[in-house]
Amino acid sequence: MDFRPFMEPLGELRDCAICPRQCHADRFETKSGYCRSGAGFNISSVCIHRGEEPAISGREGICNIFFTNCNLQCIYCQNWQISKVSHDRRDTELELEEVLRQITAILDSGVRRVGFVSPSHFIPQVKVIIRCIHALGYRPVWVFNTNGYDRAETLRSLEGMIHVYLPDLKYMDTGLASAYSDAVDYPSVAGAALKEMFRQKGAALHLAEDGTAESGIIVRHLVLPGQTENSIAVLRFLARELSPAIHISLMSQYYPTPAVSCHPELKRTVRKTEYERVVSEMEELGMHRGWIQELESSGHYRPDFDKIHPFDG
Repeated sequence: MDFRPFMEPLGELRDCAICPRQCHADRFETKSGYCRSGAGFNISSVCIHRGEEPAISGREGICNIFFTNCNLQCIYCQNWQISKVSHDRRDTELELEEVLRQITAILDSGVRRVGFVSPSHFIPQVKVIIRCIHALGYRPVWVFNTNGYDRAETLRSLEGMIHVYLPDLKYMDTGLASAYSDAVDYPSVAGAALKEMFRQKGAALHLAEDGTAESGIIVRHLVLPGQTENSIAVLRFLARELSPAIHISLMSQYYPTPAVSCHPELKRTVRKTEYERVVSEMEELGMHRGWIQELESSGHYRPDFDKIHPFDG
């Protein structure tokens, strides 16, 4: 099949302002923008992932597409092997046909959902992939798995294409956002982005007969050690600015990566008292839809992107 008619969205990368960094780099000519990414398909892995929320993974898992060079540079990122913009990514530049081949092979195995992971700076490529997969006759549930640092205007261009939004809301504290993720404006930007997702989807999570999400929004929040006040502020924003009926995935799985093994605050896991305080606040706010984790989860969910299947073992 000739996929050239579906490539038009890539034109946005001539003067790239698709994410909140708004670098205005010509990604066809240079990798000088914040994310150091070109106009191609920089994808570290296309794989089946069974470790997401039950409504996302289901029994068969989800086909996750992991983009590289995140537009946030969180110092504690668990996907640090593929997210750092300082690394050479020439080995992750895939041809579109190869990306489509890997996706369709997984869909042919019975998986019905496709997730774009860290897609904020690759939204034109996301649009191309969706259009091409549809042209090949597939109609999966599309999941937008984002760090939350998205332009609301760009998200509006995805309306009608994305079925399920799966954003993080990391911070309501500008100091933390700056120190931990190099994005002092994260609270305001992510807040606007989530309001746009909520405008598109509302609070209801529409489920298929097997309990998997077909449409809606699930907000993730990772509780960080020593930062319960930030977590409480995040929950209050969601309850008051969106809806207490929204689905929340409140995560305790934080673990210190090598980059923060000596960090004064981030070198340890989350304490039971810290996580329980945040859970208590969630309950007080009337937020009863979603998922919480066992503290032991910090020993799991540790991908190794040097492997063909990052989540095996």
